[in-house]
Amino acid sequence: MTKEERKQKSERAQPANAAPHSQPLARPLFRHYTFIDYAAQGYMALVGLIILCLHGRSVPFWPLLLAAHVIVIVLVHALICLHAGRPSNRVFDLLRHFYPMLLYTGFYRETGELNHVLVAGFLDSFFIRLEGRIFGLQPSLAFMDAWPYPAVSELFYAAYFSYYVMVAGVGLALFYRNREQFFHYLSVISFLFYVCFLIYIFTPVEGPRIFFRELAGYQLPEDLQPMVAPAIPAAVKTGPFCQIMGWIYHTFEAPGAAFPSSHVVVAIGTVCFSFWYLRSIRWPHLVVVVLLCMATIYCRYHYAVDVIAGGLTAAVLIPIGNRLYFKFRNASVP
Repeated sequence: MTKEERKQKSERAQPANAAPHSQPLARPLFRHYTFIDYAAQGYMALVGLIILCLHGRSVPFWPLLLAAHVIVIVLVHALICLHAGRPSNRVFDLLRHFYPMLLYTGFYRETGELNHVLVAGFLDSFFIRLEGRIFGLQPSLAFMDAWPYPAVSELFYAAYFSYYVMVAGVGLALFYRNREQFFHYLSVISFLFYVCFLIYIFTPVEGPRIFFRELAGYQLPEDLQPMVAPAIPAAVKTGPFCQIMGWIYHTFEAPGAAFPSSHVVVAIGTVCFSFWYLRSIRWPHLVVVVLLCMATIYCRYHYAVDVIAGGLTAAVLIPIGNRLYFKFRNASVP
C-alpha cells in the first residue's frame, strides 16, 4: 500500500464530525476579551483577593463583598459571550459597551469599605503638614476665604460638576461617532479609574473635609486642628451648583478617596481624547479642565498636593493605558 493510499484510509476511518487537524480542538475561553475586559475582570479579581486575604476586622461583611465580586465576574463574562453570539441584540450590545461605566460608582464606594485593611484611620496628618511645608499655609482653606464671592464660587462648583458631564459626554459623543474610538476612550478611562481605586484602598486620605467633621472615630492631632472650624461662607452655600455638589457628595462620596484626585486624573484623560478625536471642542474642554483642577482646591474637596499628584498620575497612566489598549487591539472589538 502506497503512502497516499494509507493517508486516504486513515481519513476514511475518522468520524464524520472530527475536527480538521488545522483547527484547534478547543477555543480559548477569553477569545472575545479586549483590554477593557481584562482590566475590569482583573480589577475585580485582585480586589476580591485583597478582601479574602486582608479583610481582618475592618471588613465585617467581607463574605458578601467577596461573593459580589465572584457574581459580577461571572455575569460580565457571560455578557461578553452572549454579545459575541448575538451581536445584533440591542440590549446585549448596549450593556457590552457600557458595563464598565455602570460599575464605576460601586467600585468607588467599595474603596471606603476597604481602605482600612492595612492602614488604621486616615493619612491626612501627613498631607496637612506637607501642605504647610510646601506652601506655608493650607491652600484648600485659604483659597475660598480669599474669594468668598458667589460668582467665583459658582464658577468653580460648576467646573467641578462638569466632571460628570465630560466623562459621560465625551463617551456618548464617541459612541455615536465611532465605536472603535469609543472603545479606546472607555478602555483608557476605566484603566485610570481602576488604578486610582486601588490606590485609595491602601492610602486613605479624606481631604480638607477632615477639618469639618470627625470620621470613624478619627480626629486630627491637636496641633493640626484649627482654633475655629473653617466654615463655608453663607453666600457661597446659596449657590445652586454648591448645593448640587453637596448632595452628590453626601449621597455618593466614599471616605478616604482623595489622593490622588481621580477628578484630575480622569478629567485630563477626557481632554486627551478631545484633542485626539473631538478637536472642535478641545480648547474649551481644556479650559474647563483647568478650572476643575483649581475647583478641587477652592471647593475644599482636595489638598493641593492631591491635584499635583493627580496630574503626575495622569501623565504616567494615560500613555500606559493607551499602549495596553493597542497591544490588545487584535482582540475582537465589539
